Amino acid sequence: MSRSLFSCLILILLAACQTSKDHTKEFKANAVTPSEELLAYQQMEVIGFIHFTINTFTDKEWGYGDESPELFNPSQLDVEQWVITAKEAGFKQLILTAKHHDGFCLWPSQYTEHSIKNSPYKNGKGDVVAEFTAACQKHGLKVGLYLSPWDRNHKDYGYPSYINYYKKQIEELLTQYGPVNEIWFDGANGGDGYYGGTYEKRHIDPASYYGWDSIFAYVKELQAHIKIFSDAGPDVHWIGNEYGFAGSTFWTTINTDSLVIGKSDTRYLNTGDPHGEHWVVGQCDVSIRPGWFYHQSQDSLVKTPQQLVDIYYKSVGRNALLLLNLPPDQRGIIHEIDVAALSTFKQIIDETFANNLALGAEANANNYRMKHKKFGPQHVLDEDLNTYWATDDAVFPATLNLKLPKAVSFDRILLQEPIHLGQRVSEFRLEIKGSQGWETVFQGTTIGYKRILRIKPVHSDQIRLSITQANNTVALANFGLYLSSNRESIVKPIMD
Repeated sequence: MSRSLFSCLILILLAACQTSKDHTKEFKANAVTPSEELLAYQQMEVIGFIHFTINTFTDKEWGYGDESPELFNPSQLDVEQWVITAKEAGFKQLILTAKHHDGFCLWPSQYTEHSIKNSPYKNGKGDVVAEFTAACQKHGLKVGLYLSPWDRNHKDYGYPSYINYYKKQIEELLTQYGPVNEIWFDGANGGDGYYGGTYEKRHIDPASYYGWDSIFAYVKELQAHIKIFSDAGPDVHWIGNEYGFAGSTFWTTINTDSLVIGKSDTRYLNTGDPHGEHWVVGQCDVSIRPGWFYHQSQDSLVKTPQQLVDIYYKSVGRNALLLLNLPPDQRGIIHEIDVAALSTFKQIIDETFANNLALGAEANANNYRMKHKKFGPQHVLDEDLNTYWATDDAVFPATLNLKLPKAVSFDRILLQEPIHLGQRVSEFRLEIKGSQGWETVFQGTTIGYKRILRIKPVHSDQIRLSITQANNTVALANFGLYLSSNRESIVKPIMD
């Protein structure tokens, strides 16, 4: 072989290697992306709340703080029933109200007499927090604890000395009961109360009284991997209502610097912020009953399975996480009516999403990045959130077409972005091909971790997604088609 021919071959090989390297080049992640822990947190999708304390026995929502601990006396407390009920419903975590606004502690706190240690339960030797955390650990659920900042019992509430007391309570909960995945800080702050016998109103400035930055830092010092919930995050934020609904446009990015626990703009919390500088998971809290605590008068008002499914679509299906409250009754168990509703809710969800009708389809796109298979459209059908279709930069509209082996009926569409790279899509359109050509069945804004769309039932073998706006290069990880369970009736109008 001549030297010149050899040189040419070397140059061709080098060029090929360089081209291959360029083709596998990742496009840039967004400036704001989730940590691995927050990504795993949102992937839980549905978690549970347990509101249970002295209010359960006084038939109140907010205790005043002067209730006798002797009133707390469940006849057949069964914490494992709570956990098993939640696990069978698909929950991955439970959060217990260790202390609500009345100040009564479900653990034998050494810093107050207003606690379970002065109740008849187990002759004052009980510890519901210990039972709860042990049951969660036994059955594989993550543990969450709610500790109300407001305390209507404590004599020092409203004064600087109370903050030291509050931190001591945090220390007890985060050092005595093993790993805690989430701590929940409520936004209800100040007002009338018992306050050690003064029976007065005490008002605080929620922006400055608690010194939240110091409290958050202390929490992370005690448990580095814990997630902190509040109006202002820093890890998980309130959705701005107690109906369980995220906005139809919902960004996981938000600016926490402008948020104050107890005084935040609920509309802002409900939509997030496309220009937000912090990744904070939105959490949709709602109770299975009208109240947060058990009231016998509400036994006929438990949400139906279909109402719970509607809430699921408007929380998990809108890029947020659902926190559903299950209040134990005076026996200390979750009522049979609640259990039955929850069980049917889970069956409906399972039936709807058991069969992805898009599997086996042919996926084609008007563009995929550098024409490299790593970014090919087929990745939206492998149900792996780590693989994805991606386009070259600034391709709008980015169009993806699914051609099914045969026409099928479907009325649920699932879309997911590879959010480890950030949330991108801000405008999209879905069309199906019918006898009259292409017909738009949905126009929306955000997708995020998961967007589930309810449409009128259609029968087709082709569906087209057009992404018309995004804050970065287009990327999509999952595209699924489903037919809803015949037990699911739409509570609200179709078209989310």
